[in-house]
Amino acid sequence: MGPNPFIGVLFHWIGGLASASNFIPFRGIKRWSWEIYWIIQGVAAWIIAPLVLAGLLVPHLFSILQRAPSSAIGYALLWGCLWGVGGITFGLAIRYLGLGLGYAIALGFCTAFGTLIPPIYHGEIGTIVHERSGQVILLGVFVCLIAIGVSGAAGYSKESEITDEQKADTGERDFSFARGLAVAVFAGIMSSFFAVGVDAGKPIGEIARVELAANGRADLWQNLPALVVVLWGGFATNLIWSAILIIRNKSVAQFFGEPGTNPLGTATTTGDTLIDVDPRELTQRIAPGVLTRNYLLASLAGVIWYFQFFFYSMGQTRMGRYDFSSWTLHMASIIIFATLWGIALREWKGTSARTRALVACGLFLLVGSTVVVGYGSYLKAQETTAPAARR
Repeated sequence: MGPNPFIGVLFHWIGGLASASNFIPFRGIKRWSWEIYWIIQGVAAWIIAPLVLAGLLVPHLFSILQRAPSSAIGYALLWGCLWGVGGITFGLAIRYLGLGLGYAIALGFCTAFGTLIPPIYHGEIGTIVHERSGQVILLGVFVCLIAIGVSGAAGYSKESEITDEQKADTGERDFSFARGLAVAVFAGIMSSFFAVGVDAGKPIGEIARVELAANGRADLWQNLPALVVVLWGGFATNLIWSAILIIRNKSVAQFFGEPGTNPLGTATTTGDTLIDVDPRELTQRIAPGVLTRNYLLASLAGVIWYFQFFFYSMGQTRMGRYDFSSWTLHMASIIIFATLWGIALREWKGTSARTRALVACGLFLLVGSTVVVGYGSYLKAQETTAPAARR
């Protein structure tokens, strides 16, 4: 099956929806500390789901990994570890900036670096700049970055307009634009290394493609084995950091029902009403039903998270020669759906018409950037197939 950028864009949109939605189950977790539900979702997202789906869809998965060049495995693991650092700090960006704005700023920097590093590394950026299709794609990246700037302006405006009580009502009691911006920038840069890791894993994908063809299966799944390796690297980083927090906070007993705190959904004690309760004062054990629900919600968040890259890997196979543009499409799609979730969850309640107009403008520009990038990839596909048709 040949390139089909418009189908690729659709896959990236589905992946973006999955990524933007994975934090939603966290909001239902009760009386668990961050490090507990984070590592549980990590096991589901970075170990179980990738192995299960790749094992079902790609024949002889472990044989493919054994035959892959050691350099491809090593670099995919290394970049995955660095991406894992971005994943850890990304959660803090969401905590300080909220769902919509946190995604917008962190993934904005992730978009720029993740899109441009692979072609620069391979020495292809000169060719891209001088081809019409490449110029259109770079224009789409530029539009995406403008949209991120507009979203950042909306967040800055929001901070000055809403009260602390309004922030608490929407689960944003820790909202801090300055602190969140610093964390989001760092998280975005480190998170971009996922794209570099997938690029480093291309030799693994080539072996998988041959294996799929030999077994009469579509090449749509060829990147799934490389994802397994990159995600192993990310899991290692997150496991180490979560273990440090579990030891420091003495929270290991929370796995078995001891109560903790949930920074995404708990309110601070004000003393104004009887329902304002500090969760740290609740010393009774978590009920078995609630504990089971916590495990299910954390695992669900992880599986939903993995589906972003499941569809990303599918979309990348359809983008043609300039598949580096997949990263821009993926990131823009995430920000689009995260912004929509932020609106649905009333994160912009109490803001002015000007601020809401900035949100709408940013959303419009993001949608436009995906269309421009998709069109640029379509032009490249046409340039590639035209000479073949003349022969």
